[in-house]
Amino acid sequence: MTDRIRLNEDNRRWWTLAAMCFALFMIMLDNTVVNVALPSIQDDLDASLSGIEWTVNAYTLTFAVLLVTGGRLGDIFGRRRMFLFGVVVFALSSAAIGFAPDQHWLVAGRAVQGIGAAFMMPGTLSIISNTFPPEERGKAIGTWAGVSALALALGPVVGGALTEYVSWRAIFFLNLPVAAGAVAVTLFATRESRDESTAHSVDLPGIALLSLGLTSLVLALVEGNSWGWGSPEIVALLATAAIGLVGFALLEPRVREPMVDFTYFRSRTFVGANAVAFVVSFAMLAMFFFIALYMQNSLGYSAVEAGVRFLPSTLMIVLIAPLAGRLADRIGPRPLMVSGLTLTAIALFMQTRIEVDTGYALLLPSFVIMGVGMALTMSPMSTAAMNAVAPEKAGAASGILSMSRMVGGTFGVATIGALFQHLASDRLSESLAGLPVTAGQREELVANLGSGSGGDLKGLDPAVAGQVKVAANDAFVHALSSGMWLSAAVAATGAVLAFWLVAPKVRAKAVEPAPEPVGI
Repeated sequence: MTDRIRLNEDNRRWWTLAAMCFALFMIMLDNTVVNVALPSIQDDLDASLSGIEWTVNAYTLTFAVLLVTGGRLGDIFGRRRMFLFGVVVFALSSAAIGFAPDQHWLVAGRAVQGIGAAFMMPGTLSIISNTFPPEERGKAIGTWAGVSALALALGPVVGGALTEYVSWRAIFFLNLPVAAGAVAVTLFATRESRDESTAHSVDLPGIALLSLGLTSLVLALVEGNSWGWGSPEIVALLATAAIGLVGFALLEPRVREPMVDFTYFRSRTFVGANAVAFVVSFAMLAMFFFIALYMQNSLGYSAVEAGVRFLPSTLMIVLIAPLAGRLADRIGPRPLMVSGLTLTAIALFMQTRIEVDTGYALLLPSFVIMGVGMALTMSPMSTAAMNAVAPEKAGAASGILSMSRMVGGTFGVATIGALFQHLASDRLSESLAGLPVTAGQREELVANLGSGSGGDLKGLDPAVAGQVKVAANDAFVHALSSGMWLSAAVAATGAVLAFWLVAPKVRAKAVEPAPEPVGI
């Protein structure tokens, strides 16, 4: 038994993988358990609707904005050191949230938690890339992706059970033992690594411009549907995002030690992997968000029951992602990514057939196909991206890949949400013509459909209220099934991009990536 625990060169990397998976499990679990607990949090803290929304948005904002910064600082100061910093920040902020006396404390804690996650997430992938040799990297990343899916699958069930039988605060206290395990195993097994090819100076102007651009962009995407895409606030945010991101792109080639080395993007494969990361998150998160509302609002499932019914999809990822990683080592990531995105597009096309009287029987096969498609895409995508850059640059490259996923998911929910509201509004206008429902009530109904709550039918005649309820459900399903056409088209486009950009078999870089014209 002692021989199994004692470190050697054969088992050290597997202990390291275990530590990274511990941390990743904590991050991904937290993405889903909190959503289930929001009603209980609102009741306990007497929080406003805006406060509850920012419980999610504050985390998303800091997480997405700081991913590249966290990855690059890991390259400069040490990936293990920055990863451990992220774990400790995440754990301490989780404890603070667990003791939150009011919504302001809660939102601030969630923002700090996002900072910790932004240092952890790229650290997990960059440490794995530096620990495993190229011939085993796909297998390790496949395990990493499977653990991510397992956490997403368990999140609604664990969150629902803890909220119902213990307290919503237990959701955050659960992070403490997981973080302790990740710290212990990392200190025990993981070696420090950093980019030794640079002078290790921090590009502060680059960090400022990138943070300004991404903060404005993500905030605009998060609030666009509620504030109005043509509102002065959203227009100002998008203009600020453009200024920040364009300024960053112009500055970085002139900086001695840039935050992001734009020679990464001379690799077709790196560009392709990031494009696929954006696409797959766009399609997956938008689908999960609106199908979850459909199962609860139209099929009458509770949040936990809806989460359980997503298990066929996420369990496929858990089972197949490690196998896909091993196959990527043998045959290259491109055929797997193309096949996976094609299956994802097929699954989303099946969901365009949803009707008012459709039940779970139609969703089940699409969930299974979706899970297989995601599994064949995610770990080969990560392997392709990490093999396309030199190991010394793994931190920044991992941050860019994670940012592409986060922005893609946020963009997908915002885009499908805007389309959903437009389609639902038109459908409701047709269905409610001739009924005594004011324009203001109709707008409120559409807004409530998009947020997952029912419309306010008080004051209406019971017969009219019944007709309005039927019309609202019809509008929701119509908008959902029509919106899935866009998600399916995006996934199909991703398959084309993967075939066009990703090399048939990516050879791991030992040096800086050679210039490779993108051709676009």
